[in-house]
Amino acid sequence: MGFFSSLDAEKYDRTYNDRELARRIVGYFKPQKKRLVLISLLTLLVAGAGALLPVIVSRGIDLLEGLPQVLSLVLVAVAVLVVGVAIWLFNFGLRRLTSTAIAEVVAQLSSDAYKASVEHDLSFYDEFSSGKIVSRITSDTRDFGELVTLITDVASMFIESLILAVVLLNIQWQLTMYVFAIIPVVLVLGIAYRTVARKATRQGMRAMANVNSTIKETVSGIAVAKNFRQEAGIFAEFNNANETSYGVNVRRGLVLSVVFPALNALAMIATAVMVLAGGHSVIKGAVTLGAWYLFILSLDRFLFPIMNLTSFWTSIQNGLSASERVFALIDTPTVVIQTASDPVPPLKGQISFQDVSFHYKESEQILDGFNLEIKPGENLAIVGHTGAGKTSVAKLIARFYEFQGGRLLIDGHDIRAFNLEEYRRHLGVVSQVPFLFSGTVAENIRYAQRGAGDGEILALAKRIGGGEWLDTLPQGLESQVGERGGRLSMGQRQLVALMRVLVQHPAIFILDEATASIDPFTEWQIQQALDLILQQSTSILIAHRLSTVKSADRIIVMENGRTIEEGDHRQLLAGGGHYATLYNTYFRHQSLEYVEQARVIATGGVGEN
Repeated sequence: MGFFSSLDAEKYDRTYNDRELARRIVGYFKPQKKRLVLISLLTLLVAGAGALLPVIVSRGIDLLEGLPQVLSLVLVAVAVLVVGVAIWLFNFGLRRLTSTAIAEVVAQLSSDAYKASVEHDLSFYDEFSSGKIVSRITSDTRDFGELVTLITDVASMFIESLILAVVLLNIQWQLTMYVFAIIPVVLVLGIAYRTVARKATRQGMRAMANVNSTIKETVSGIAVAKNFRQEAGIFAEFNNANETSYGVNVRRGLVLSVVFPALNALAMIATAVMVLAGGHSVIKGAVTLGAWYLFILSLDRFLFPIMNLTSFWTSIQNGLSASERVFALIDTPTVVIQTASDPVPPLKGQISFQDVSFHYKESEQILDGFNLEIKPGENLAIVGHTGAGKTSVAKLIARFYEFQGGRLLIDGHDIRAFNLEEYRRHLGVVSQVPFLFSGTVAENIRYAQRGAGDGEILALAKRIGGGEWLDTLPQGLESQVGERGGRLSMGQRQLVALMRVLVQHPAIFILDEATASIDPFTEWQIQQALDLILQQSTSILIAHRLSTVKSADRIIVMENGRTIEEGDHRQLLAGGGHYATLYNTYFRHQSLEYVEQARVIATGGVGEN
């Protein structure tokens, strides 16, 4: 066990015992009761017909000892044919019912895993790779489905072995004891292999999850990699993960290479004993030639599921490990927890932070006793150096993260008491790097407001620079944005993201402004879109543009998770404090651009190249 690579488990991974896993799996199959009854019946029929086949063949051999009647041989042949056809029909029905039941269960398991993943707060995704989460929802649920198929096959084989055991005991119990003698040895090997198999399959799945995660990350960042000529580097990164996965699988194969030859040797010994002991019994007249042949023919069928227990066990452990990983994802508690699910009344947008404490990690306190009052309809700009806590304030209002102390009130109501989904319908959030989904511009704009028609969207679009930004798109609202909005410029992406908020008419608007430079005309259009939103909502602006800062009703300056200054632009600049320093070092160079922008817009141009 010590030779497996030490692939790290995720923090939310947990170990379930087999009884608990079985209980969870059975719970998913409860809606399939009727199908399971039919599957059980067909499994018995397949096993019974399979056990009957060698008995019929052995009877035919006994008929050959004397002067066989042609009719008797024909009847045996017909019986073999009928049993063969019956096995095929029973198997057809069994496979069809089983595949339908498994497909429904796997679909439900995938749905539960996906639902759990999207309900987790952003801190979960800060810590854990999305590629590995995808692997649990896709690969591991598929492996779980294969586990159930395998269990059905194994059950059929064991039932067939049980029926054959009864038949063999009735023919001659002494020979049957020779067959039974090998079972304890096989079981000991299987049980000894169990622990190693579970650990090996866990390691293999973690290695594959690492491969999936590496592929997702490198492919997502392929443009950056090409820009910096790092194709060889990302291939090396993938190759390293792939080699690790390969090594784990090879070492897992080494275990099998030790176990299976031992089992095959036992099978050969059992066959030799049966040939010797059975032949001696035939010579003495204790059993017929047909019965002896039945023992030899049945030996393989009887021992097959037992001899292959380790092979089955590997696959079973693979499926159990897969279900364990999926259940771990489902069972991981969500950090953001609502204390109630109260309906959300029409919001005015009053926000109150009362001695709020917050950290991402216990060793790194972000807010400590933070207090802030935001009036309904107020436009608040937050400025400060990186790490001051600006974005954290916005994310707490959006309930993307859980604060550890104090109270956060919305219109006098505890934010934790609201129905979270309903509360977020009143929010409009635009992140610093606007994310667009593959599809058209119109589809992205109506992402959270499915009922918004083209007419409404066009009317809003024309309120932004007369709708000229739409004219720059090849097909207007029906233009494809590409993956992550890659076919649009940064300014166009920002406009689409703002339009997506505009059609929602949110009570609270949160904007983490982009820092990327854009042309003056697009800057002017973005400011127009912003003004439309600011007129109808309480706004929290993580400000990076001078135009946004200057037009805010109030500015707060943050440092180390606390407010050190507040006021409007003129007041803070006149105060000569931290804001004035920040303005002179960061915003001042934008001032000249802002003046030039005003000149360009006034003259109807778009600036010089």
